[in-house]
Amino acid sequence: MKKQKLLIAVSIALALAPMAGAQSVNFKEYKLKNGLRVILAEDHSAPTYSIAVTYNAGSRDERKGRTGFAHLFEHMMFQGSENVGKGEHLIIVENNGGNVNGNTTSERTQYFETLPANQIDLGLFIEADRMRSLAITQANLDNQRATVQEERRERVDNQPYGRTFEEIYNLAFDNFANQHSTIGSMEDLSAASVKDVSDFFRTYYAPNNAVLTIVGDFNSAEMLRKIEKYFVDIPPQTPPPAPNVDEPKQTAEKRKTIEDPLVQLPRLDIVFKIPPGNTPDSYALDYLSDVLTRGQSSRLYLKMVKEKELVTGVSCGLDGLRRGPGLFWCSLNLRPGKDPAEVEKALYEELDKLKSDPITDAEVEKEKMAVRRAQAEQLQSTLGRATTVGEFAVFYNDPALINTYGTKLLATTKAQMQQAAKTYLIPTNRTVVLTVPKRAQEDK
Repeated sequence: MKKQKLLIAVSIALALAPMAGAQSVNFKEYKLKNGLRVILAEDHSAPTYSIAVTYNAGSRDERKGRTGFAHLFEHMMFQGSENVGKGEHLIIVENNGGNVNGNTTSERTQYFETLPANQIDLGLFIEADRMRSLAITQANLDNQRATVQEERRERVDNQPYGRTFEEIYNLAFDNFANQHSTIGSMEDLSAASVKDVSDFFRTYYAPNNAVLTIVGDFNSAEMLRKIEKYFVDIPPQTPPPAPNVDEPKQTAEKRKTIEDPLVQLPRLDIVFKIPPGNTPDSYALDYLSDVLTRGQSSRLYLKMVKEKELVTGVSCGLDGLRRGPGLFWCSLNLRPGKDPAEVEKALYEELDKLKSDPITDAEVEKEKMAVRRAQAEQLQSTLGRATTVGEFAVFYNDPALINTYGTKLLATTKAQMQQAAKTYLIPTNRTVVLTVPKRAQEDK
């Protein structure tokens, strides 16, 4: 039968409840014969649906001399295709009562729309058309290259502490795949050719390198027939090689001071190398970061903002969800006149307490409530579910992680948290970057 030829590994139903009484995302998974992975989750609570296409293409896939391509493509994908004119993608969606956007990280590039349920064909058509036939021209490249370069000026070059993030990644990591920024360098963007862009598109924007997730008000059987109609004839490509993101073990502290003419007060950024996401140690460190800085009752807020009045703000957390090594990141905004060395010492004292003093029952209960609230907020919108399921499918081959992430986080024991702190939050594993105001040169 035709359907048997078009589909591989059909209808994997998943429904895993994350916590007692909590809502879960029920979905079915399919794969077209061209390798496109399809995940459908019906939700008839409102007459809308969200569609997300997650491409396994991020800055980690770029090579030296050609940085910023993944982010450049985020822009290029809105410049028209065979049947959609330049800039018409956004106009068409918005004129039909929807919204549209896209974004890029080190791990993936994602495009998404939310539309009324009577516009299912529209969302499928425009995503399939640009996957099949993106308009890659010199004019479009020049236009979007200039746009991305201006974005870099706004977000990095002319932003207070904008250079700090790039310096931290360059210093903390040794592997180029992890070091360079998603937005890329001016020089690399300027050097990009139409051939470079065409090669990148052919390699990474193939159906067998993408996941299509749809959540909302539709019938799955009918939706699947429509997906086949629009996507199945898009040819697959040779799968791109997985980048090597391994990092050597860090054996000594790294340190740097940056002078920034755009800042008025010093800031300390202290990071520690940590394992990939969705691992026991990453859950333990995620939990620890919330104990340290979630809300005004957190340890670092009470100690460093309220009691000692060393900083105006402090935050700790993981630098996003990664398939390779990541960073446990603490940022501290110093109060005027405070000594950075004193602030740094106070932070280390609190981190050391994690290794010896047990997490309290009150801190555990606070985190449970916060995780439940965050999960409820994530599951509230069809768009949040579509994009998250797509990410988990691409990152860990586990779309059902949307239902179990909170459970795994809260299953972390106090002993695991303390062991993670002892293993990773240590002097030889840290990188310290101090950003200070640049002093104006004295008139001679």
